[in-house]
Amino acid sequence: MFDKLESAAIRLMEIHNELARPETAGDGVRLQKLMKEQAELTPLAEIYDRYKTVCQDETDALEMMEGESDPDMKALLRDEYQTAKEEKERLQDEIRIMLLPKDINDERNVFVEIRAGAGGDEAALFAYELYRMYVKYAESRGWRTELLSSSEIGLGGFKECTFSITGKGVYARLKYESGTHRVQRVPETESGGRIHTSTVTVAIMPEAQAVDVDIDPKDIRIDVFRSSGAGGQHINKTSSAVRVTHFPSGIVVSCQNERSQFQNKDKAMEILRTKLYEMEQEKLATERADLRRSQVGTGDRSEKIRTYNFPQGRVTDHRIKLTSHNLGGVLNGDLDEFIDALTSADQMAKLSLQEEQGV
Repeated sequence: MFDKLESAAIRLMEIHNELARPETAGDGVRLQKLMKEQAELTPLAEIYDRYKTVCQDETDALEMMEGESDPDMKALLRDEYQTAKEEKERLQDEIRIMLLPKDINDERNVFVEIRAGAGGDEAALFAYELYRMYVKYAESRGWRTELLSSSEIGLGGFKECTFSITGKGVYARLKYESGTHRVQRVPETESGGRIHTSTVTVAIMPEAQAVDVDIDPKDIRIDVFRSSGAGGQHINKTSSAVRVTHFPSGIVVSCQNERSQFQNKDKAMEILRTKLYEMEQEKLATERADLRRSQVGTGDRSEKIRTYNFPQGRVTDHRIKLTSHNLGGVLNGDLDEFIDALTSADQMAKLSLQEEQGV
C-alpha cells in the first residue's frame, strides 16, 4: 500500500515539473492529459501527507509520554497519542478504499432503461414515477437528461422508456440502481382499498464509445417509421423514428424523440453499442467469480433491490437492509442516503475480498 502511495507522490512531483515547462503549455493534448492525471493523484498525495503527519504525531507523543514524570502532562500526552492513533487507523481505512481498483466505467454517462413489470397499468404508472425520480436526482447534481424513446399508456405511465443522463461521474453514482424495484400501494382505480404489489425493472448502462464495440453493418437492419405519442403534428406526420435490429444478439433498439431521422439513428446506434458493451461487461463479470461475489447489485435486472411501501411511507433497500421513512423525498430525487450507503457497502465488500486473497 505504501509503495503505491510513494509512487503517487513521486509521480505528482514529476507532473508539476512537466506542467512548469513552457513547451507543455503549447501542447494542448499533453497538457490536458497531465492535468487529468494531476487531478486523480492529488487527493491520494494529500491524504498520504496527512497520514505521515499523524504517524509522526503518534511517535512524538509516545516518546514524550515515556520520558514524562508529571502525571497531568503524561495524561495529556496519552490523550494526544490515542487521538493520533485513532486518526491513523481512520486514514489507513480511507487510503485502502482510495487504492481500490477503479471501475473503468465510473466517469461515463449512462443510458437508463425502465420497463413496467408485473402489475399492469399500476406498474406503468410507477415506471413513470421512477423516471421522474431519476430526472429529479440528475437535476440536483447538475446533470442533463434526455428522453430518447418511450411507450406510454393513457393514464400517464410508461410501459417502457429509455433516456440518457450526462454529467460528471454519472455511472459511479447510479450503477447500484439496476434491478427490480417493487411498489406496494392501493391503486387509485382499486375500489376495495386493497394493497397491490407491482414491479418495475431498471437498467443503468454505461455509455459505450465507438472504440468499445465494433458493429458490422451487415449485422444490423435499420427501419424507419412514424413516431407515436408526444411530439406534435410534425413528428407524427414524418417517418423520423428509427428502429435498429442487431441480428447476432437479437437486440432491437428504437429511438423516436428527436425530430430528425438522422439524429434518431445516431441515438439508436449509441444505445445499441451500449447494450452490446453491457453484455460483454456482464460476461466478463460472470467469468470472474471474485468480481461477481464482491458486487453489490450492479446489473442483474432480476434481482429485487428495493421496495417502495406507500401505506407505511417507507423505502427499503434489500441488499443493505436500509430503510428510510422519507418516501416522498426519495421519489422527488433524494437518493443520496441510499447511494452513499450502497457505495460504502460495495467498497467494504471489495476490501474484504482483498483481505481474503491476501492482496
